[in-house]
Amino acid sequence: MSRGARPHKALDEAIPIAKARGLIQMALGGPERIFDIAIVSKIPVTFVGIMFAPKILAAIPELAEYYRKDLARLRLIARDAAVTIELWIRSRHGTWRFFQVTPSTLVEIDREGKRLESGQTIAYLAGVALREQGGATTAPS
Repeated sequence: MSRGARPHKALDEAIPIAKARGLIQMALGGPERIFDIAIVSKIPVTFVGIMFAPKILAAIPELAEYYRKDLARLRLIARDAAVTIELWIRSRHGTWRFFQVTPSTLVEIDREGKRLESGQTIAYLAGVALREQGGATTAPS
């Protein structure tokens, strides 16, 4: 994408997340790269851009502005009911946020691709952190 070199640590961590959703194909590097990973499942096929996030808890409008050029590239991908485009961002501390890219905005989703309810971000991230530390076995409600 446009913000310098590929985020290799984030890409390495994104592979198991993507594999949990289907077969994956990595995009080759280069300035013409539009996405990083394609996830092929029954429906939908998902094209994912993976980025470093200096401010992981920023509001969606701020993120949309920060990743403006990257989102424009992702939006070049033809879409229909069977194709989705996502932006996955990772903080330097390993916290992830996931978004479906629509023609006009971002919609926050969980790592399985399901929409989060408005205002659910902090509770969702706290639940993920707790599960990753071995403190819980179920998803937050």
